Amino acid sequence: MQPMELPAVQPTVLTGIQPSGVPTLGNYLGFFKPALSFQATHRAYYFIVDHHAITARQAPADLLANTREVAAWYLAAGLNPENPNNPATLFVQSHVRAHVELGWILNTFTQMGELERMTQYKDKSVQHAQNINVGLFGYPVLQAADILLYNATDVPVGDDQKQHVELCRDIALRFNHHYGTSTFHVPKHTIPPHGARVRDLQDPTKKMSKSRPGLGCVLLTDTPEEVEKKFKRAVTDSDTGPDAIRYAPEEKPGVANLLEIIAGCRDQTPQQAAVQLHGQQYGALKAEAAAAVNAMLQPLQAAQQGWLQNTQKLDDVLRRGAAQAEPVANATLARVKAAMGYLPPL
Repeated sequence: MQPMELPAVQPTVLTGIQPSGVPTLGNYLGFFKPALSFQATHRAYYFIVDHHAITARQAPADLLANTREVAAWYLAAGLNPENPNNPATLFVQSHVRAHVELGWILNTFTQMGELERMTQYKDKSVQHAQNINVGLFGYPVLQAADILLYNATDVPVGDDQKQHVELCRDIALRFNHHYGTSTFHVPKHTIPPHGARVRDLQDPTKKMSKSRPGLGCVLLTDTPEEVEKKFKRAVTDSDTGPDAIRYAPEEKPGVANLLEIIAGCRDQTPQQAAVQLHGQQYGALKAEAAAAVNAMLQPLQAAQQGWLQNTQKLDDVLRRGAAQAEPVANATLARVKAAMGYLPPL
């Protein structure tokens, strides 16, 4: 069987999030919001990566509920599968079987040493020392399959995922070179310009993460009172001068973090947020950050709850999304198998 041609590549974005608990403010400003902006310019695929989530043990009821909740956050944040001109596709990873099949094939084009060098594998091996499973080790290979199935040109990720996209590129190039084909389009990573790394309010040297719950982490489900409490206790510094509120990330990481959060909520730059607060003290900065977050969260929470109260409608969006994604994924898988010489189904 002759190798199949790669279809004409249009600007295509693909990105996913794990169904592993309530997203944080950092997830929203660093992932949801910038990733959803691609709907206007790209063929857009957004998915819930439930296969990836099970590298850490999940209670069945939690995995089921969290999958729907993440889908509802996507839709509440503005994902639009009904856009008549360029509908976005929202689906669940496990609903498209080609992901795991291509993942297995790509295992044979990935070297052990490459996976051993993955920073996230090293970090998660420490976090989950009692469960360092093969899925955790091979996570980036399945992630490469996710990306390559949809001919993605752009993969919006944070700094911590850049290494995985680079590995995906290496795998795609290795496959194409070995078979002398252009089976895979080679994607590039895209790091959002603002809010890409919202930091912990108690330790602004670290990324805000639900793995470190407490006063430093704002969850999308937090009440206005909880948000105000967390920002009131946010770390800044001891500067009391008239220029205390300025955007200087290296010199003033706590202040910079608050300015970046305000900017992300209001579609500003951190420098613009700093100008508006010039001459004021840190109490005003913290109050302004809390107000900006609450103004953004309250309509977002209401919209998400609206979707969760109509699971039939929510599931229908996911069902239609999988039906749209599957033919594209299957076409890529067919190209791969043709290039490798697999006997087609008889």
